[in-house]
Amino acid sequence: MAKRKRLTPAQNSYLSGAPEGKSALGPALASPSAAAPAPIAQVASEAASQAALQELSDVLSNARAKGLMVEEIALEAIDETHLVRDRISQDEEEMAALMASLRARGQQTPIEVVPLSGRRDGKSWGLISGWRRLSALRRLYAENSEPEFSQIKALVIRPDSAEAAYVAMVEENEIRVNLSHYERARIAVRALKEGVFPTQKKALQGLFANAPRAKRSKIGSFVTLVEALDAVLYFPAAISEKLGLALVRQMGEDAEFAPRLKAALQLAARPTAVEELAVLTAALEDLQNEQALKARLEPQPPEESGAEIAPQIRQPAAETAPQERISSQIAAGLRLGFQPDARRIELSGAAVDAKLVEDLKVWLRQR
Repeated sequence: MAKRKRLTPAQNSYLSGAPEGKSALGPALASPSAAAPAPIAQVASEAASQAALQELSDVLSNARAKGLMVEEIALEAIDETHLVRDRISQDEEEMAALMASLRARGQQTPIEVVPLSGRRDGKSWGLISGWRRLSALRRLYAENSEPEFSQIKALVIRPDSAEAAYVAMVEENEIRVNLSHYERARIAVRALKEGVFPTQKKALQGLFANAPRAKRSKIGSFVTLVEALDAVLYFPAAISEKLGLALVRQMGEDAEFAPRLKAALQLAARPTAVEELAVLTAALEDLQNEQALKARLEPQPPEESGAEIAPQIRQPAAETAPQERISSQIAAGLRLGFQPDARRIELSGAAVDAKLVEDLKVWLRQR
């Protein structure tokens, strides 16, 4: 009996389905729609995607470097003392209004910060401008710890120098909240002490380059006031331009005025700005009255002229009538009348007051 021949099974690959994207009948019969993409097309697509991502990254980096991107930064990461602040104090009514606005509408305007590095206290951002907004948000967060007030919107800027940083702070405050002349002068003095500017003149010119020359001159005058009284004043921002310039003028004319004024401030109780201004005004008026009295009592120097100077009070001539009255202006607001026969002297004018009478009594006793 003949042996049966054993058949070898077909290879498994022959019975399985054709690979995805390939026809089981061979490349010649494969469907065009099922063809795999060419390698060169896949490489080009990946390169285009990478280029687009790189371009987007460059745009974002450039915007951040130029301070055009608003970022959200945690409040505790900001050092508000990075620069010496130009604003001395904050009006509580204005702060309450700002907090109400932030609570109702959120933060509308970002602050400005610079990146810091190597700080042990964890502060990674230094405040340039926006101290009021930062303070208001910190107060709101301290009230109820609401997450929406835990961060602040900020523009990250990179000033070229410390001078540029101080200028940015001053200009932002000049636009948003008008500073007093004292506050402007104070930041110029502090910037000089910090070594930001080489001289006081350079500090004024650098910080207030856009201000008119007359305004910059007035700020420079207030520098004298800051240097003399900054350590003892409680409400310096309340000093008006007129009062401040008058105080500085008297300091220039009398070297003893600044120490006297400082002593008067230290002795006075000044719980409010009104009371402090009253002390400054009274000291100024006292000095002016002393100077006026001195000018009245001291003999006036004769005017230089080629002609002989006649005395202010003429002696009666032989033909003078017994009751003739001689009158002459001896000072501003003060006129002297003299009747020789009646042995009478009269003073008249706006400068005649009770204080003049008392001063004359003292002078006559010592005469």
